[in-house]
Amino acid sequence: MKFKPTTLRALLLGLAGVLLLAGAADAAEIRVMISGGLTAAYQALVPEFERLTGNKVLTSYGPSMGTTVNAIPVRLERGEPADVLIMVGYALDSLVKQGKVVADSRVDLVKSPIGIAVKSGAPKPDISSADAVRRALLAAKSVAYSDSASGVYVSTEMFARLGIADAMKDKAKQIPADPVAGVVARGDAEIGFQQISEMLPVPGVDIVGQLPPELQKITVFSAGITTVSREPEAGKALIKFLGSPAAGAAIVKSGMEPIPASATN
Repeated sequence: MKFKPTTLRALLLGLAGVLLLAGAADAAEIRVMISGGLTAAYQALVPEFERLTGNKVLTSYGPSMGTTVNAIPVRLERGEPADVLIMVGYALDSLVKQGKVVADSRVDLVKSPIGIAVKSGAPKPDISSADAVRRALLAAKSVAYSDSASGVYVSTEMFARLGIADAMKDKAKQIPADPVAGVVARGDAEIGFQQISEMLPVPGVDIVGQLPPELQKITVFSAGITTVSREPEAGKALIKFLGSPAAGAAIVKSGMEPIPASATN
């Protein structure tokens, strides 16, 4: 039996409509917990994922570590539901060891460098070398750093490497849960340290630049499926999308470097 072109086109369009309706009926709600480092790129990419799949993404935000009420480990401990976790890689590894994340679901998504910010319009210190950073920190009246991966490094390693740990005790402050850039924008700290991707979206600051290579500490942000996930396959699809070449431009724009999928295999 032969169909006229117009009839065949109508049949194909009807079939496409049936498939779309079926997809909508089977659409999943994916619950994601994500830390600040990947947030800007994630927020740009999720609407496209939802459009392509028909799935709905429900997101909770919090630090990868720490004891604040919205920290991801604390959220999980009190039983908040999650399908996908996106957070600092070594913090995710800890949750794998605790049996809260499926080990073979772990995927490294991005590399994120630490940067320095000052209040908009304030003089930008020289940070071209380790010695320059040391002088800038000693000259500053107040310094802020995060309670997550970048702040742990700055406070426990970098200050000591620069030989200024004692000098920083009274003027360097850890900022729990909130973006360090917000503290700098309000004028509560002269200099702020955090992943550049977390500072870029905050108004009222100027990004001085990345830490010099001899001081830089790259943080890897990774994703995984929780062992209690109700939508593991949909969660895996989201992770695959975030790690795909299609996500690269948004990731680079947010101040990070994508990790190709082949590099994590």
